[in-house]
Amino acid sequence: MEKVRGIEPIPLFTVKNGIENPGLEFMVIQSRGPLILVLSFWVLIRRHLQPFVKARSFLERHTSLFKKILLGLLCLAYVAYFVAACILNFQRALALFVITCFVVFVLASHFLKKFFGKKLIRCLKPFKNSRLKLWMKWVFSGASFVGLILWLALDTAQRPEQLISFGGIFMFILILFACSKHHSAVCWRTVFWGLGLQFVFGILVIRTEPGFNAFQWLGDQIQIFLQYTVEGSSFVFGDSLVQNVFAFQSLPIIIFFGCVMSILYYLGLVQWVVQKIAWFLQITMGTTAAETLAVAGNIFVGMSEAPLLIRPYLADMTLSEIHAVMTGGFATIAGTVLGAFISFGIDASSLISASVMAAPCALALSKLMYPEVEESKFKSKEGVKLPPGEERNILEAASNGATDAISLVANVAANLIAFLAVLAFVNATLSWLGELVDIHGLTFQVICSYVLRPMVFMMGVEWADCPLVAEIVGVKFFINEFVAYQQLSQYKNRRLSGVEEWINGEKQWISVKAEIITTFSLCGFANLSSIGITLGCLTSVVPQRKSDFCKIVVRALFTGACVSFISACMAGILYVPRGAETDCLSFLNTSFTNRTYETYTCCSGLFQSTRLNGTNPPSFSGPWEDKEFSARALANCCEFYTSAVCF
Repeated sequence: MEKVRGIEPIPLFTVKNGIENPGLEFMVIQSRGPLILVLSFWVLIRRHLQPFVKARSFLERHTSLFKKILLGLLCLAYVAYFVAACILNFQRALALFVITCFVVFVLASHFLKKFFGKKLIRCLKPFKNSRLKLWMKWVFSGASFVGLILWLALDTAQRPEQLISFGGIFMFILILFACSKHHSAVCWRTVFWGLGLQFVFGILVIRTEPGFNAFQWLGDQIQIFLQYTVEGSSFVFGDSLVQNVFAFQSLPIIIFFGCVMSILYYLGLVQWVVQKIAWFLQITMGTTAAETLAVAGNIFVGMSEAPLLIRPYLADMTLSEIHAVMTGGFATIAGTVLGAFISFGIDASSLISASVMAAPCALALSKLMYPEVEESKFKSKEGVKLPPGEERNILEAASNGATDAISLVANVAANLIAFLAVLAFVNATLSWLGELVDIHGLTFQVICSYVLRPMVFMMGVEWADCPLVAEIVGVKFFINEFVAYQQLSQYKNRRLSGVEEWINGEKQWISVKAEIITTFSLCGFANLSSIGITLGCLTSVVPQRKSDFCKIVVRALFTGACVSFISACMAGILYVPRGAETDCLSFLNTSFTNRTYETYTCCSGLFQSTRLNGTNPPSFSGPWEDKEFSARALANCCEFYTSAVCF
C-alpha cells in the first residue's frame, strides 16, 4: 500500500509470532490516537460476539422445530391444567370445558379439510347427479312437510293456542308476497329454507333441554362478563352515579363491548365465525356470497358496520342483493348494544337466540319481498373474503374499539333525549286534542295499543296482554328499540317485584310468555330513524347509487320489521313454561317480608281458594283445605295485597 504524506499504513493489531491479521490494515493518523483504540475495541467485541452470531444463525435455521417443541410443551401444560380443573370441580370448570371442546372441534375440522378435503369432495360427487339431486330434494321436502304437520298435530294438541302464532307466520308471509316487487320471480326454495332453518334453530334453543340450557348458560356468562364494566365506570364516575343513573349504568357497557369486539376482530375470530355462518346459509338457501356475508355479519356488528364488510362489492350488487343487505341491518341488533339491552334486565338467551334466528329469516323474506331478476356477479360458491383488522397490535385494537364506541354512545344518548322529549310532546298534544272532545288519556301508546293489537295477538300474545305489548311494539317502530326495551324492562321488574297484576283497572305487567314474544319482536333496528342511518352509511360508501338506495329502503324497513314479527311468532309456537312451579304450601307456611312474583302467584291462588262465611272464620278449598296455617297465610297475604276475602 502506497504511503501518503503524513500517513502510513499501520496494522491495527498483530497476532502471535508477529503475523499480521490480513485484511485489517487501515489508513490512520501516525499519531496512534483515540481512533486506534476505538477500532481495536470494536474488533475485539466482534470477535467475542462470534458465538452469539453462530447461535442466532442456528436458531434461524431451526426456527420451525423450536416452535413445534414450544407449542407441544404449552399444549401438554394446558392439558394438565385442563384435566386438573375438571377433576377438582367440573361444574366450576364448565366454561373452560365448553371453550376447549369448541377449539378442539375447530382445529379438527381444519385438519380434516386440509388433509382429507379433496377425498371427501370426490366421495360426494355421485350426489351431484341432476336426477339423484332432484329426487333427494323432493324426498327431503316431502319429509319436512309431513314432519311439520305431525309435529303441529301432536304438539298443539296440548296447547292449541300455539296455532295462533302459526297463523301469524302465514299472515306475514301473505302480506309480504302481496307487496312483492316481482311475484312470479320469487324463489320459494330460499323462502322455505330460511324459515325452516329459523324453525329448526328455534326448536334447538327454545324446546330442547340441552339447547335451552346451553343458551341460558351462555346468557348467564355474558351477564357476568358485562358486570366487569362496573369496575371501569365506577372508577371514572363514582359508585352512586353508576348505580342510580341510566347514562352511567348502561351506556359504558357499549364502550366495553365495542372494545372486546374490536379485539376479537383483530384476532380474526369475528371474521371466521361470520364466514362459516355465511357459507352455511349460502349453500342451503342459494343466495349469493356478498349479500349472505353482510346478513351474517349483522349478527355481530351494527347496521352501519355490516355494509363495510362488503365495501368493494357494493357498487356491482343488484337491487335485490342491496335489499337483502338493508333487510339484514333492520332485522338484527349489533353486538355492542346487545350488552346494553341485557343490562336492562332483558333475558339474555332470548336476545342471543332472536339475533341468530333473524339471519336466515332476513334472507328469506328479503327474497320474497324483492326477488332477484338481474344477473348477479357474486354467485361463486367460494364466497368473499373479509379483510383483517388494520391495527398493528392488540392494544391498538382495544383502544380503537373503545374510541369508536364513544360515537355510538353519544348517538344513543342523543337519540334517547330527543325521542323521549318528542314522545312527551306528542303525548301532551294528543291528550289536549282528546280532551277537547271529552276523550281523556289519549296518547301515542294508547293509539298503538288499539291499532297494533290484532297483529300482536297473531304473534301468540294473550288478549289481556295485547294492549301493553302493542304499545311497546309501536314505540319500537316509531321511536327506537332502546326506549321499547326500557319500557319492557319496567314491566318485567314490576312482575318480579310482586306488584299486583291489576290496579284500578289497569294492567301493570305482562306474562312471561308475552315477555319472551315481545323480546323477539323488538330484536332489530327496524324503526323510522334507522332509515337515515342506513342511507347515510351506504351513500358514503357508494355515492353514485344513492337513487337505488332511496328506492328500496322503505321496502327493506318493512321487511326487517316483519322478520322480527315472524321470529316472535316462532317463539310463540315453541314457548313452553319452564322451571319448577313454586310450592305455595311450603312457601306461604313461612313468614315473608317483601313482595315477589312467587308471593303474588301464591297469594292469588290462596285468595281464589278462600270463602267468607259471614262472621265465622273463612273456609279454604283445594290444597289449602284442612291446613292449620291457612288462616295465618291469608293474613300475611292481606298485608301485601288487596282482595275481597281480606277482612
